[in-house]
Amino acid sequence: VLDRSTGGSSSGTAAAVSASLVAAAVGTETMGSVVSPSSLCGIVGMRPTVGLVSRTGIIPVSFTQDTAGPMGRTVRDVAILLSAIVGPDPADESTARTPSQAFDYTVFLDPDALRGARIGVARNLFGVSLHADRVAERALDGLRAAGAVLVDPVDVPGAEAVWTFNAEVLSYELKASLNAWFAGPGRGAAVHSLADLIAFNLRHSDQELAWFGQETFLYAQEKGPLTSSQYQHALAMTRRFSRDEGIDAALGQHRLDALVAPTQSPAWLIDVLLGDNTVLGSFVTPAAAGYPSISVPAGDVAELPVGLLFMGPAWSEGTLLGYAFAFEQRYRARRPPNFLPTIDARP
Repeated sequence: VLDRSTGGSSSGTAAAVSASLVAAAVGTETMGSVVSPSSLCGIVGMRPTVGLVSRTGIIPVSFTQDTAGPMGRTVRDVAILLSAIVGPDPADESTARTPSQAFDYTVFLDPDALRGARIGVARNLFGVSLHADRVAERALDGLRAAGAVLVDPVDVPGAEAVWTFNAEVLSYELKASLNAWFAGPGRGAAVHSLADLIAFNLRHSDQELAWFGQETFLYAQEKGPLTSSQYQHALAMTRRFSRDEGIDAALGQHRLDALVAPTQSPAWLIDVLLGDNTVLGSFVTPAAAGYPSISVPAGDVAELPVGLLFMGPAWSEGTLLGYAFAFEQRYRARRPPNFLPTIDARP
């Protein structure tokens, strides 16, 4: 529906894949920027474990959360593209933890992968959207039909506390990461730091700030160095609530193989003047943890797609791809876009 948002930040990427302008594409994500637009545009998008794919060349936000990820119309396309982009990179130290230098993720694409799998229904990650929850409830029947053992309900204990600390982590790391990026070779002579960027935007405010401000930049610029106790505390709390008391706790307590929840609400109206109406989704906790997740089309509401998000521990990409593939093959929820100018709300 063309008056609706395509999400962020890899929104053009998702729209291009959905419209079949490309077979598949690479997006980048700090917090939902692959899986959110994938859900809104009715495609498959995967956020890998931080360190599986190099970030070299990507303008950074957070070195603890940034990653590139594959986006495609099918789980198979995503698996093929992921296989092509994984591996260590001397220029990105996070990839030193990568389990393998090369791997074919299509070997996990088993239509029976869900049979006997223990999947936790993360109920405290529901509730963002009544419409998305209804789609997800129907999708759970698809998981059962595919042989999954659903453990319902499951709480991800630290989920409610993650964003409070993670927002601070992202502000500190945005400043440090951008300053380091601007200082790198081949950057423009006019801007060497976040402070320079803020000043540039102010000097050209008629063009750069005509429709929105730079509050995020200003807030980040006020932050101290990464050695500060405030940053170290925020990072420790983020990892505690997203990992130890988050996904890891939920998986361990219930002996689960993965978690599921609706990815996000259906797409909202675009409003240039009053701003975006986006809401956070179930992707916050795995993103803050640096763990993998994959959004698969699960249905739609009034022509607006809704995705189902599979989440797992670090380096579980193969397992998640298998579950997503088995669900996709049985449920087949994706429909090509109709490019409607607006929603027809008549009864």
